[in-house]
Amino acid sequence: MKVLIVDDEPLARERLRGMLGELPGVEVLGDAGNGREAVELAAALQPDTVLMDIAMPVMDGLEAARHLAGFEPPPAVVFCTAYDEHALAAFEAAAIDYLVKPVRRERLQTALEKARRFGASHADRVAGDAVRTHLCARLRGSLRLIPVDEIHYLQAEEKYVVVHHTRGQDLIEESLKSLEEEFGERFLRIHRNCLVARNELMELRRTGDGHVQAILRHAERPLEVSRRCVPGLRERLKHL
Repeated sequence: MKVLIVDDEPLARERLRGMLGELPGVEVLGDAGNGREAVELAAALQPDTVLMDIAMPVMDGLEAARHLAGFEPPPAVVFCTAYDEHALAAFEAAAIDYLVKPVRRERLQTALEKARRFGASHADRVAGDAVRTHLCARLRGSLRLIPVDEIHYLQAEEKYVVVHHTRGQDLIEESLKSLEEEFGERFLRIHRNCLVARNELMELRRTGDGHVQAILRHAERPLEVSRRCVPGLRERLKHL
């Protein structure tokens, strides 16, 4: 069994690594200090099981587990945390077990056995419905995590959505409608094919031919605004 350890405390990672080293048939592929690193490493290393803390910086373990649940095949996720109040959220995020620190060897062995059964059965897991802090773009077998708060606008193109963000552009295989439903508090619809970040919208400008364009803080060019979206956007600008 190939295992990835994820915890923001180096001593906790070392303790788990030592316990796993005493168990037959277990190989530790590596470790990460936060959920974002965990998702990126898991995409590269393809572990069978991820032992993961919940309260971590950058991206917490619950969100990381939801990203991991979308992998094919998904790794088994076992949470290892100092607090037990996250148990329900952990299982909603598709974890197969939940260990409270300090982790005991016997409980760790039990969790790994569950992970083995999970891998053998390829059980379906359902991701939680909390709002994500990152979007995931897949790039030639690897992936890139895009912080939602760095996104300038989202534009649909055929079956993809182009994410325009601080570091450039990426394609994701999600619908604009589902993104609007999930991130409606953060983005405004300006066209049937475009959502813009609320804090990016600076001005609505009418062109000589009567069309309306949106001027964004960080867009290279104005974006077309559909006629039906204009009234709501003008009202929104009054409160910005």
